[in-house]
Amino acid sequence: MSSETDFSIETAREAATLGQLAEWVEGFLRSPGSDNEELAEQLERTVGSWIGAVRLPMDRLHRLAGPPEQPTLGRLDDEDREVVTDMAAEVAGGWEPPPVVVVYRNGQLVVEDGNHRIESLRRTGRSHVRALVGFEDEDARERFEQVWLSTGETPTEGKPGRRRDT
Repeated sequence: MSSETDFSIETAREAATLGQLAEWVEGFLRSPGSDNEELAEQLERTVGSWIGAVRLPMDRLHRLAGPPEQPTLGRLDDEDREVVTDMAAEVAGGWEPPPVVVVYRNGQLVVEDGNHRIESLRRTGRSHVRALVGFEDEDARERFEQVWLSTGETPTEGKPGRRRDT
């Protein structure tokens, strides 16, 4: 996977089916446009398994940045708002952004990568987003699946993506 077009919901689903979601996430975070090698390395060290692409309600996500009326740790600055506006126009034109990267930590869905994509989808009226969800251990994964199965959501599409042995 070397180009931006290689990172889509469909290629994430294919990676999940092949048990290669960890590699997909790493490649996506290191790709042009994301350029987040530090996060790729951090997640490679701390996340033991992945599932996805899962349909998650945006209001259940703990975002790192966003608009004032949303629960976030920070606010979008002018440059971020411009990026979001451009992305929202693309979404309105039919573009489906790559899934966001989330880690299920302490019972919360923490957005690691994808705040701009989430906000652009929210601005176009969507309430859900496709996400790849990482787990630091199997207990967290089991808790997540229990919560989402009890709500009627389907937590996985394809086979679980586990980190490759190194």
